[in-house]
Amino acid sequence: MKRLLVYLKDYKKESILAPLFKLLEAFFELLVPLVMAGIIDRGIAENDESYIVRMGLCLVALAAVGLTASITAQFFAAKAAVGFSAKLRQALFDHIQDLEFTHIDQVGTSTMITRMTSDINQVQNGVNMTLRLFLRSPIIVFGAMIMAFTIDVKSALVFVAAIPLLGIVVMGITFFTIPLYQKVQAGLDKVLSTTRENLTGVRVIRAFHREAQEEAQFHEENTALLVLQKFVGRISACMNPVTYIIVNGAVIVLIYVGAIQVNTGVLTCGEVVAILNYMSQILVELVKLANLIITITKALACAERVAQVFETGPDENVPGTGVPAETGVSENGTQDKQKPVQRNKETPYLVFDHVSLTYAEAGEAALKDIDFSVQKGQTIGIIGGTGSGKTSLVNLIPGFYPATDGEIRLEGRNIDDLHAEEAKCGKDILRARIGIVPQKAVLFQGSIRSNLLWGKPDATDAEIWEALELAQAKEIVEGKDGRLDAEIAQGGKNLSGGQRQRLTIARALVRKPEILILDDSASALDYATDAHLRKALQSLQGKMTTFIVSQRASSIRHADQIIVLDDGEMAGIGTHEQLLRECEVYQEIYYSQYSEERRRT
Repeated sequence: MKRLLVYLKDYKKESILAPLFKLLEAFFELLVPLVMAGIIDRGIAENDESYIVRMGLCLVALAAVGLTASITAQFFAAKAAVGFSAKLRQALFDHIQDLEFTHIDQVGTSTMITRMTSDINQVQNGVNMTLRLFLRSPIIVFGAMIMAFTIDVKSALVFVAAIPLLGIVVMGITFFTIPLYQKVQAGLDKVLSTTRENLTGVRVIRAFHREAQEEAQFHEENTALLVLQKFVGRISACMNPVTYIIVNGAVIVLIYVGAIQVNTGVLTCGEVVAILNYMSQILVELVKLANLIITITKALACAERVAQVFETGPDENVPGTGVPAETGVSENGTQDKQKPVQRNKETPYLVFDHVSLTYAEAGEAALKDIDFSVQKGQTIGIIGGTGSGKTSLVNLIPGFYPATDGEIRLEGRNIDDLHAEEAKCGKDILRARIGIVPQKAVLFQGSIRSNLLWGKPDATDAEIWEALELAQAKEIVEGKDGRLDAEIAQGGKNLSGGQRQRLTIARALVRKPEILILDDSASALDYATDAHLRKALQSLQGKMTTFIVSQRASSIRHADQIIVLDDGEMAGIGTHEQLLRECEVYQEIYYSQYSEERRRT
């Protein structure tokens, strides 16, 4: 929780004023039983109507001032809690945006959604209730006990016995339920994950007629969450009746002791009523405190889960060295500022130096000993069977995943150093130079223009139309009402698969990147459109280095180099003609798509 309280620093005034006004309300509330005692002992006993009226007006004044203080306290508490949660949610979102794909995969998308919404809402409620009641309730409890001592010590000893018993009950239930609430939130994660998966794959579920099985699985997980929630709810629900039993037992003792004291003339009727009122105040406040502790228990469990996401992050040191990325260590042990590598014509533009990649919690490496170099302006084709590691390879270039072994150098500099420099200066140094078209075409709700401006926020309409023409998407936009201002539904659901792919290609081309990565981004295009797209990209040859991932040999046969992957290893590298002569894996892929050519050979 301490990790999160830093987001309250902009609400110091509200965080101080809220409990102060609550304390003011508590002070006025503690005066009420004394006024009531005066009304009974003097006003009613002596039949002094004017005194009763004056004290009645005094009670109204105390109520008005207390209400004003209470409303003011709740305003400040709500302002601080809502502002705190807004800043915390923004910080969590920003942190998630900075995470590598490895960490996102480890935590899980559905879990992150739960922690950003439900968990932060619980933390917000905890902060709100803490500012309002955490000081007020103990002050009322101990204040009432002290006020009772000022009236009669013997009667007040009942308070001394009751309050520790109540404290034991409250704290015992609290410490027992904290881990249970964490399990409840974990169960909620699981239900949300299943729900998200079902909604995303609803067409597949219906196509394979799996509705009954998925409903059964959801029912099982939902029932498990229900059972756990009922169990922890029963334990938490014990707090109120147990506290009522203790307090009402104390009230019985007070009435008995008070009756004896009245008979002996030690106490007046009004003083007994005042002591009973103080006990009632303690009862009410302990019920509030019990509910507050339940809320705080939930908030602490949720805060721990949110803090776990903040603790998830990349290592700030260079892998394997323990030395900060922005510095180097000289032979005499002193640190020197890293000098930029001078690049000459012979230095390759991009180098994979014996790179391997193993995903987190994966038993086997996805890529093994990948070693090749690329000159600036070349077109590189990457081909291989399903699961051979094609997407994994291109995901290493922008640093979506860190290489497990080996290193990747861009213009002679390790991309890990570029990431460290980005973190230090707060600027995008590496990915600003790269245009990526992912395997799954993703568009966002908004206009066509707003989606394409993701590639370059300050792009002109001329640049946008140029990119659309290169991506063979010009006719798509021209056929829409509003053209560039035509609306796109969430996820691009109002477009076909091929249209989404062409618009995502245009989005990458708008920024005129140094490196263009097309990750099987033409799979939904017909052969004619694919051929036109390849021809348009060839016109850019020399201006950008292009990586084309494809399972179609026709899409990559004209590349300067073709990398053939087989089960995460390089089965061959070279031109189309070289691979047809020397690489069996490439021959198998190519001739399976061009069977007639194989018969001729």
